[in-house]
Amino acid sequence: MDAIQKNELIEVAQKARSFSYSPYSKFKVGAAILLKDGSYITGCNVENVSYGLTNCAERTALFKMVSAGVTKDDVEAMCIIADTELPVSPCGACRQVMAELLNKDTLIVLATTSKKFKDTTIEELLPYAFEEIENAD
Repeated sequence: MDAIQKNELIEVAQKARSFSYSPYSKFKVGAAILLKDGSYITGCNVENVSYGLTNCAERTALFKMVSAGVTKDDVEAMCIIADTELPVSPCGACRQVMAELLNKDTLIVLATTSKKFKDTTIEELLPYAFEEIENAD
C-alpha cells in the first residue's frame, strides 16, 4: 500500500470516528476496511449505558462487512483511529473477531488523529488466536 492509499484509508477512518456515539467514555474510535475493489466499509464505537452492550469501531465495521456479503479475501487493509498520543490498539475481543474475519496477513493500520501510525497484521496483534487447531493430537 502506497502512502497516498494509506493516507486515504486513515482519512476514511477519521470520518467514521466522527459518527461515534460515546457519551460515557468520551473516547471516539473509527475504523475503515479497504476492499480490493477500492471501496470502504466503516464503523465507529457505539456505547450503551449498560456498558457491556457497547460495540467497538472495529467490530462494527467487521459485522457490517459480513452482513454485506463481503469475505476476508475481499479485504486489502483495515485502519483503526483514535485521538491518542500513540497509535491505538484494538481490545482483545476485537483482536479475536479480526482473527476470525480477516486473513492473518491483512494489513492493519493503527493510527492517531495527528496522523501517526503503525502498520501491523492480525498475526502480530494476536499470535495465539483462539481457533481450531489443525492436526491436533
